[in-house]
Amino acid sequence: MVDTASAEPYAPPTRPPSSAPPLQRPPTTALAGHPHPAATLIGSVQRAMRLLESVAEHEYGAPAKQLARETGLALPTAYHLLRTLVHEGYLRRDKGLFFLGEAAERLGTSGAAQKRRSTVADTLAQWRDSIGVPVYYARYRDGEIEIMCVSDTPGNPAVEEWADFRETGHAHAIGQCLLSQLDEDARREHLNRYPVQSITPYTVRDNHTLLRRLERMRRMEPVMERQEYAVGTVCAAIPITVGTTAATMAISLPAHHAHRLVPAARQLQSEVGRLLGSLAISISI
Repeated sequence: MVDTASAEPYAPPTRPPSSAPPLQRPPTTALAGHPHPAATLIGSVQRAMRLLESVAEHEYGAPAKQLARETGLALPTAYHLLRTLVHEGYLRRDKGLFFLGEAAERLGTSGAAQKRRSTVADTLAQWRDSIGVPVYYARYRDGEIEIMCVSDTPGNPAVEEWADFRETGHAHAIGQCLLSQLDEDARREHLNRYPVQSITPYTVRDNHTLLRRLERMRRMEPVMERQEYAVGTVCAAIPITVGTTAATMAISLPAHHAHRLVPAARQLQSEVGRLLGSLAISISI
């Protein structure tokens, strides 16, 4: 490990039968002024959605007649909706067959990415609650340090980004952990763009000292940082490498709870190791 410093209901009395005709009450399924839910639905949208679902079931495309039959639509209606969906890019037509178009594929891709992000956020929240600390997920992408997700609570707030995380990677555990996963040339190139600068009395002093520290870091060991980014805060980061993606999960604590940093980091490392296989795709978002 690298350390850088119940009663019966009341029944009303019965009344004698009346010869008056019964009152006419409105249907219970819809109150006055409030139409039945089905009446508010737009039929053409429903039919278009059924066509899209039907097309999605045919990897090699399907003709309009087959799609109309499968969705229970009249052929002219199906033709009209299919032409509209093609025009909007949700379908494409090739040799009389209909396929999903680029717009529909973009929806699918966005939905998948959103699901992966949700998976990561849910996992971080579980770790936050079990360890009792804020948890961060970050990655190094296109030469930049990116904080992808943070999970904290009012009782255990995350570190305030008072100095740009991208520009101060040398000072926080997240940045040091990510830089330690790069090769020497990539590290130097990063520091050429974002040179070391002292932002607290505990920050590493220059590029050379930081590079030496990074070289001494063992590949799978947590990286510790004590008040180098924010006075009164200590942090730890766990290195994660998935393919060519350099990533990290990290935690932070108030400095007066510094004695919890190492055991909390070890617990996080154990949790990451246990779930890394199932998270591998999600952390590559």
